[in-house]
Amino acid sequence: MTLLIKCMHLPFSFSSRMVSPAIALAFLPLLLTLIIRYRYYFVLFYRAVLVRIWKDCVTGLSREERAFQYVLTNSTPGDPDSILDAFDYWCSKVEFISNIGPKKGKILDRLLMEQSPLTVLELGAHCGYSTVRIARALPLGARLYSIEMDQGNAAIAEKIIRLAGFDDDTVELIVNPSDEVIPRLRSDYNLERLDFVFMDHWKKCYLPDLQLLEGYGLLGKGSMIVADNVLFPGAPKFLRYLRKCGLYEWKIHRATLEYSRGIRDGMAELIYQGIK
Repeated sequence: MTLLIKCMHLPFSFSSRMVSPAIALAFLPLLLTLIIRYRYYFVLFYRAVLVRIWKDCVTGLSREERAFQYVLTNSTPGDPDSILDAFDYWCSKVEFISNIGPKKGKILDRLLMEQSPLTVLELGAHCGYSTVRIARALPLGARLYSIEMDQGNAAIAEKIIRLAGFDDDTVELIVNPSDEVIPRLRSDYNLERLDFVFMDHWKKCYLPDLQLLEGYGLLGKGSMIVADNVLFPGAPKFLRYLRKCGLYEWKIHRATLEYSRGIRDGMAELIYQGIK
């Protein structure tokens, strides 16, 4: 009887061993398709996350500190173009940092030249890349107020801004969360109206911060707001609001993610029309 039971189990066990590789082979084309389709995202994950973790452990420095060290030794003090070039090389060839980058940066440059704003607000200085990019395009007498909530990043941004040759009269760095600073811009910084706003901080903050700017009367007819990364990682609530509110003429400048290939992104350009 025992021998009979063992014999009855043999075909099932044998067929199970045969089916498993067959199932694996069946899924192989699907796996390869996913790898090929999302290969740029895998590369981004490797560069933005895995390399960062490894180098944090090896160097004992933050990614932003490593970027600053490279820029400091590979750029010319007082030359904003040289500093941006050094940043672009480091971010494309060494480690990934989510600056606006050179391709979308040229769109930002053009909008600044067209608008020629005198009062500019930046939400999210990070390492100071976009701060330098904006400051170099401003007309004489203009002033840029840059908000960065992270004290470590703000310290790096301050060094980069001063290395580029911009003083406090041109760029003022404010270290605090944006939702705490915006309500105080009029009382603490004597700002009546913003001509230009650049958003490149937490994407979930885009909509509430835009509504704060509206609510505190800091936008006038013709004020321009440019928001980066609205498609990737994305700011869906922000875009839904733009479609429904009727306060802006707006469009999206489509591009690829900074320092990456194959990942679609875009910047939103808004022109405030005022309350109708």
